[in-house]
Amino acid sequence: MSSPLHDNEARRSLWLSTAPAMPATGPLAGQISADVVVIGGGFTGVSTALHLAQQGVDTVLLEAEEIGYGGSGRNVGLVNAGLWLMPHTVLQRLGQQYGKRLIALLSNAPQLVFDLSATHRIECEVVREGTLHCAPNRRGEAELRQRVAQWHELSAPVRLLDREETHARTGSPLYRCALFDPRAGTIQPLAYVRGLASAALNAGARLFVHSKVTGWRKLDAGWQIETERGCVRTGWIVVATGAYTIGLQPELRAQQIHLPYFNFATDPLPPAQRAAVLPGGQGIWDTRTVLRSFRLDRDGRLVVGSVGSLSGRHRQVHQAWAQRLVRRAFPMLGRVELPYAWDGMIDMTADQVPHLHKLAPQVIAINGYNGRGIGPGTVFGRELARYVAGAIGEEELPLPFSEPQSVASRAAQEMFYRLGSLAAHWAG
Repeated sequence: MSSPLHDNEARRSLWLSTAPAMPATGPLAGQISADVVVIGGGFTGVSTALHLAQQGVDTVLLEAEEIGYGGSGRNVGLVNAGLWLMPHTVLQRLGQQYGKRLIALLSNAPQLVFDLSATHRIECEVVREGTLHCAPNRRGEAELRQRVAQWHELSAPVRLLDREETHARTGSPLYRCALFDPRAGTIQPLAYVRGLASAALNAGARLFVHSKVTGWRKLDAGWQIETERGCVRTGWIVVATGAYTIGLQPELRAQQIHLPYFNFATDPLPPAQRAAVLPGGQGIWDTRTVLRSFRLDRDGRLVVGSVGSLSGRHRQVHQAWAQRLVRRAFPMLGRVELPYAWDGMIDMTADQVPHLHKLAPQVIAINGYNGRGIGPGTVFGRELARYVAGAIGEEELPLPFSEPQSVASRAAQEMFYRLGSLAAHWAG
């Protein structure tokens, strides 16, 4: 799949078009040393580098492409609390100790995102008006009622909105009800991860782009990491490559189920239309299996997304579907043009919870955010930094270390998501 960060008229990323530029960084050249090497320049990797540098740890980050090249720069930009799973399911799958710990950590994740944005003056279009999880049918309404009940058991400040209030906040007649979560909000995701990277540089971390890791080997004391033009000697390695893990860690890719997700965006809406569409300021998504999402950016562009890839002829089907959906969801807009289009991959796991791995002595990896990259990536970066720096022990981490487990049906599931979404959007 081609990169949305390589802009052209046929496929333009809204986030690339509107994000502030990154400070000048280049590829690694020659031999250097560091206490820790972080591999991957997305939310998790950059957050890890920032929090390590703030603790005085000499840190190098290596990114194969550009900061935010992977899921962090292809994101919808919804900053949500928790996982896709309901709280009870998280407790069942992780047990009480780690389940409660993870739920608490991710419940507070949006606050950390907003705090970092404010502290480091990151210009990333922060909107702290919450998010809406919307139900288009009775099945979805029953699901949301169950979610609200489970969150209330944990004293979360969510509430269920009836049809009238949901219509008032969304401007759309499509939904029966919605779960309103005031902890959440929206950001410009590429601007956010670039801002975190600037903060990491200011804190003393060294960031190298276009520096694909080609191998690593054990030394008597620590590791040597090789890139195409240089190498780093280090004591610790943190692998934070998510759905864009390639080459060196086949065991991580083998446990990931890749879910493609695309977004289209309009030009800025006229003032009267902008006032009528999502007037509450929330980003929204729904309970459908092939889910849909909507949000506005700072300039009033409507962003619509769903499951699917924009490769080849798939784009035509998904774009026609997106235009039909916008007309149904927001009839006041009529037919809209969608000049921006981009897509990316979400790394799903078989149990739909993140996995933390110890690949070798002092080599750790995290993946499997299952579509919730912004908050989890940010807080896991902080927690991994605390662990590597010795501020917390293994028993205090939000997840236990586990062995990567291959998913036998991975290829079939990935094909199902790609072709199933195509069929649903063609028929829909």
